[in-house]
Amino acid sequence: MATTTRMFCFMLAMVLMGCCCSAKIYKVGDSKGWMIAKHGSYYEWTKRKEFQVGDSLMFEYDGNVNDVTQVSSRLEYQFCNSLTPKAFYNTGHDVVTLTEPGYHFFITSNRSQCLAGQKLVVYVVHDHPMIPPDSDEWRVPEESDFYSKWSEEKQFHVGDNLLFYYNDQVDDVLEINSDLEFKSCDTTSPVAVHNAGQDLIRLTKPGIRYFITSKIGHCEAGLKLRVVVRPLSKSVPKKMQLSPFDRFIKWLRDSFTPHPHH
Repeated sequence: MATTTRMFCFMLAMVLMGCCCSAKIYKVGDSKGWMIAKHGSYYEWTKRKEFQVGDSLMFEYDGNVNDVTQVSSRLEYQFCNSLTPKAFYNTGHDVVTLTEPGYHFFITSNRSQCLAGQKLVVYVVHDHPMIPPDSDEWRVPEESDFYSKWSEEKQFHVGDNLLFYYNDQVDDVLEINSDLEFKSCDTTSPVAVHNAGQDLIRLTKPGIRYFITSKIGHCEAGLKLRVVVRPLSKSVPKKMQLSPFDRFIKWLRDSFTPHPHH
């Protein structure tokens, strides 16, 4: 019995190691690293990346002339205010692990370089949201019904997330109340305004949700999204689908648990 217990623990440890090693390390700026850049360069770098809790950012730079300053708020990020940093790094090779969901803001303490574009904001999520559209960012489409077709092909349920990626210097995301406002691109009384460039919106209740942009002409050109959110199914599945890990644990229990002899 002791041998069986040791085998179970060893095999379980191997599975746990495998399931917990999926975190990614992203080198900021890829081959160029963390350096003075034109405005929007690091936005382009983050675009289409999905940062999860446990992932890490690797900053490589010349520590004699540069640094990484993590700040707490969007205002500090926007105005390159490094007076009260959340964290400060200057080794030239810094790995920052993203330990919690939400926005994480990074700038350089060299204000002129920060204002020129050396700043980075990433949005960290727990789960895998739907990104409208699947293969591009939130921007004026080539065909005005593009987002309509995109949403019609999807089924949205309570608890799903929408993640909007876009250039915050060009567009934003406004949530509005009614179909009339949606059709007329009326931006006068939005329910919510998002302008971070990476906005995660959780669908918390059933019904119709409307999203447009406030930028003149963009909504009229097709930058608008309507989603129908369905309630969670109340039916209980006849047979619960087990994950690979759960199937493995069940096999271990069935294989190594002693059964009484009759």
